[in-house]
Amino acid sequence: MSDTPVLAIRPEPGLSATLALGRQMGLAMHGFALSRVVPVEWEVPSLSRFDALLIGSANAMRLGGKNLARLTHLPVHAVGEATAREARAAGFEVTRLGQGGLQSVLDAVEPPVHYLRLVGNEYVALDWPEGVSFEPLPVYAVQPRHFLDKPASLLQGEVIVLLHSAASTRQFVSECARLSVDRSRVTLAAMGERIAEPARAADEGGWAAVHIAMEPSDEALLAMVSALCQ
Repeated sequence: MSDTPVLAIRPEPGLSATLALGRQMGLAMHGFALSRVVPVEWEVPSLSRFDALLIGSANAMRLGGKNLARLTHLPVHAVGEATAREARAAGFEVTRLGQGGLQSVLDAVEPPVHYLRLVGNEYVALDWPEGVSFEPLPVYAVQPRHFLDKPASLLQGEVIVLLHSAASTRQFVSECARLSVDRSRVTLAAMGERIAEPARAADEGGWAAVHIAMEPSDEALLAMVSALCQ
C-alpha cells in the first residue's frame, strides 16, 4: 500500500499542518477541506456557577473572539496538547489534559465539577460521571462542503481517508452516498473511536477497514497510516 493516496478532509488551518506532516513522513498526501469553521456571535453567561472550561477543540480558542478574555480566570480542561497550546496562547491556564480523548478528562476529574463547555454547532456526546455536569456554549460553527471533481476522483480507487472529527466523518459518509462511492476500497483512519462511530453506523456496504489511532494526535494518526502503507 506504499503508493496508496492518503486523503485529509479536516478544515483549515489543521488541514495544511496534517498535509505537511504526512509528506514529511513520505506519505502520498492529498487534501480537501470538507468543511469550513467560522466564528459565531456569543454572549458571556453568568460565570459564578462554573468551576472550569471544558475544551474539546482548538477551534474554540482560535475563533472564540474577544469574549474569551472574560473567561481567563477559569481553568481549562483540554482534550489534548494542541488544544492546550491554543488555550495558553489565549491567556488561559490549562490544569488538566486529556489522554485519549475528552472522556478521559471527565473520568479523571474529582467531582463536583460544573463545566462551561465551549463547543461548535455540533459536539461529541460524553458519558458524564455523577457530580460532573456541563452547559454548552457554541462559539464557532462547522459548515459542510461538497467534494470537488479532483478529490472526488480519489474515491474511485483505493484510498486511506483521515478522520479528525465526528462532524467530518458524518459529512464524508454523506458525500460517499452522494457520489456512490464503493466503500470496500476506502480505508478509514480515525483519531478516536467516537470519531469513527458515524462511519461504523453507516457501514451499509462495508469499508475496507477502520483503524483507530493510539492517541488523539496527528503524529499518532499519521504514524499508524505510515505503518499501514508499509
